[in-house]
Amino acid sequence: MTEPFGARLRRAMDERGPLCVGIDPHASLLSEWGLDDDVAGLERFSRTVVEALSDRVAVFKPQSAFFERFGSRGVAVLEKTVQEARAAGALVLMDAKRGDIGSTMAAYAEAFLRKDSPLFSDALTVSPYLGYGSLSPAIALARESGAGLFVLALTSNPEGGEVQHAVRVDGRNVGATMLGHLAAENLGEEPLGSFGAVVGATLGDLSSYDLDINGPLLAPGVGAQGATPADLPRVFGAAIRNVVPNVSRGLLRHGPDAGALRASADRFAQQIRAAQPTA
Repeated sequence: MTEPFGARLRRAMDERGPLCVGIDPHASLLSEWGLDDDVAGLERFSRTVVEALSDRVAVFKPQSAFFERFGSRGVAVLEKTVQEARAAGALVLMDAKRGDIGSTMAAYAEAFLRKDSPLFSDALTVSPYLGYGSLSPAIALARESGAGLFVLALTSNPEGGEVQHAVRVDGRNVGATMLGHLAAENLGEEPLGSFGAVVGATLGDLSSYDLDINGPLLAPGVGAQGATPADLPRVFGAAIRNVVPNVSRGLLRHGPDAGALRASADRFAQQIRAAQPTA
């Protein structure tokens, strides 16, 4: 039986720390690295990040869109990046934010969560805003494959509030409803459930939300978006042990020098450890 994603993530976080590093080859970032905005530059960028950091971070989060923009050759680089990162011992969270219904959602799930897929990843970001039930094919396949999902719940972009803060007829807002669904998915799982939420580190005080979903909380917004590791306890409170802080541009801008990338990752990791409660 395949070990569930939640158990593998808990072990990786305990051994390596919870830092998640995005692999986001923006055109501007490729330029900063002295690389051309083409498939060769994409491949050089991705390989450099994986080779520099795969021995010290818990999770890599490639952003699928920055590979897809190059068509089939870019997707081929993404396949290789996923496979090399996993072979090096890191977990891979595919940031594709897929969301649809029925057979289409099932096909998206098969692309990233079927074990024999070239893009098989340890976890996938998904959007529940066609209704949480629309994610059922992805949830079922994730359970079967020992993979995980990160569901958009309270995102860091300011536009998200018009949907996520909308109040339902039962008095709860949509974001809180998604957290409730995830808590139900993870009920009784040890040491950690496999179904996580995306909750922005830039959102400030979230004490009105129950973030104790017995699953991981992916926290984008650290670094270039303005949040710092020191902000995490205030935002996440008692749930901080299950927070996976994501850093992308704030770390990647130190490339292409591998030593500088490692030094930046180590600084972020140290700051995150310092923010964790000692008890």
